[in-house]
Amino acid sequence: MQISGHEGSDIRMVQATENQRQTTRGGQRIYKIVVLGDGGVGKSALTLQFVTHSFLEYHDPTIEDAYQHQAVIDGEAALLDILDTAGQMEFTAMRDQYTRCGEGFIICYSITDRRSFEEAVEYKNQIERVRHSENIPIVLVGNKYDLEHQRKVATEEGQSLARQLSCPFYETSAALRHFVDDVFHALVREIRKKEKERLLVAEKVKKRRSMWRRLRSVLRFIFRKRRS
Repeated sequence: MQISGHEGSDIRMVQATENQRQTTRGGQRIYKIVVLGDGGVGKSALTLQFVTHSFLEYHDPTIEDAYQHQAVIDGEAALLDILDTAGQMEFTAMRDQYTRCGEGFIICYSITDRRSFEEAVEYKNQIERVRHSENIPIVLVGNKYDLEHQRKVATEEGQSLARQLSCPFYETSAALRHFVDDVFHALVREIRKKEKERLLVAEKVKKRRSMWRRLRSVLRFIFRKRRS
């Protein structure tokens, strides 16, 4: 039975999903999350607020920082392995490496920085280019909601981009802890949802293969009967 490129891609993704499901610690599923965005949009502040429930006024730019945080999301325990990446131009060569290892991505911009909003699409394009798939879990975040008086990106623009990217959207404030938990929990839900979708596709492909094998067996039997 010939399998279309789309089905073959789904099977490969399912195999990757199964490998990811085996990544557990103490019985908890580990979710590999990558936070992307330009420098200065508040990626580190957002991540630290989620992990430590604290806000730092200033955070030194870094190549990368890794954090782990336990959470119960929809009644199911999860261990979030979070990679906070650098947004400075000199570190862009490392993005492919980040992109390959992540299961889900938070694309962050600042509502006070229009350029960071325009770059959000480029981060999505990079994910698709490296992963060869458009079906990667993503959450779009407009950070620094507390700086409303400096707003350069309207809420409606963020909502429109999220529809274009087919992903959840939140405006957050790391300083006020506004919708911080919601962002990370939503991404875990997106990962779980897409895993289920891939498993359903794989099950359909298996059923088709099984039907084809049975049909071939019947045809062989009929052909042998006629020859005899």
